[in-house]
Amino acid sequence: MKLQNECRNQQHNLLYIVDNINEERNMKIVFMGTPDFSAIVLEKLNSVYPVCAVVTGLDKPVGRGYNLAPSPLKVKAQELGIPVLQYAKVSREGLDDIRALEPDVIVTAAFGQILSDAFLAIPKFAVLNVHASLLPKYRGSSPIQWSIINGDEKTGITIMKTVKAVDAGDVLLAKETPIGNKETAGELFDRLAILGGEAIVEAISLVESGKATFTPQDESKVTHCSMISKSDGQIDFAKTAREIDCFVRGMTPWPSAYTHLCGKTLKVFDVEGLTLQDLSMGDKICTENAKFGEVVFADKNHGLIVKVADGFIRLHAIQLEGSKRMDDTQFLLGRKIEIGTILA
Repeated sequence: MKLQNECRNQQHNLLYIVDNINEERNMKIVFMGTPDFSAIVLEKLNSVYPVCAVVTGLDKPVGRGYNLAPSPLKVKAQELGIPVLQYAKVSREGLDDIRALEPDVIVTAAFGQILSDAFLAIPKFAVLNVHASLLPKYRGSSPIQWSIINGDEKTGITIMKTVKAVDAGDVLLAKETPIGNKETAGELFDRLAILGGEAIVEAISLVESGKATFTPQDESKVTHCSMISKSDGQIDFAKTAREIDCFVRGMTPWPSAYTHLCGKTLKVFDVEGLTLQDLSMGDKICTENAKFGEVVFADKNHGLIVKVADGFIRLHAIQLEGSKRMDDTQFLLGRKIEIGTILA
């Protein structure tokens, strides 16, 4: 109740603040989002087109004390001095407030709420969404992770008109970028957020100048990506070294790729594919008949090496439950792992 009252007090003062801001610009923009991705996009957009209000979800309880914590977008908006409105469901609770702002454009970036037809009709021009894939590929909530997990060579940002169907709106523009060979989801996340900020600035400029052209998506090329949960991070050693490398990078930093060693969770952050020829050094042992996930080397000279579908992988960066992240050779200095141990 206290939080709702604070939000309502913000809303009472919002129109006065917005009127003063809008004396200095032509476009009136409302920005909506939640995570770090949206915070980065907001900062870039606001540096060119000052945003009159930010909309995000309610503060949520976190940690053992269940203390209320704001979304990263709210934190960024407050840093930038932008008024913040918060709703559990903006389409149900915030229609009148947003209408009163009379926005020309509403921008969404990883907002996480379904918007009603009544809400989509509010802005003068459109609700524009910043999506982290090259639509129509990877409609859904985890496009960044899946582009890496699936071994894609490129991805990008799409600016589209928001409709009720998930990520199905007409496309205004798209910006492409290659995916690095060892790039993690976290690293790509940061790059795409910056690219998303650049793309939405360009999109707003097109709308402002009357040059915006929207193109329907090719429905024959649509793919969807599912939401990733913590339990999805378990490594399947029956896959190839390349597939496992992509999987580990796609799960880093969250929810983390993992396996189990002696009953404890072993997180894996970096792997290297190896062949039998690569292992033909020093004290060679028979590895050809090893099972998937079987440890074939575990020493300071070789590191921690495991059998996979098309050869072997070295687990370069790991973290055992209850310990800190470290290099595999450092990990093995204080621990003895028997050859033949199965990671599963």
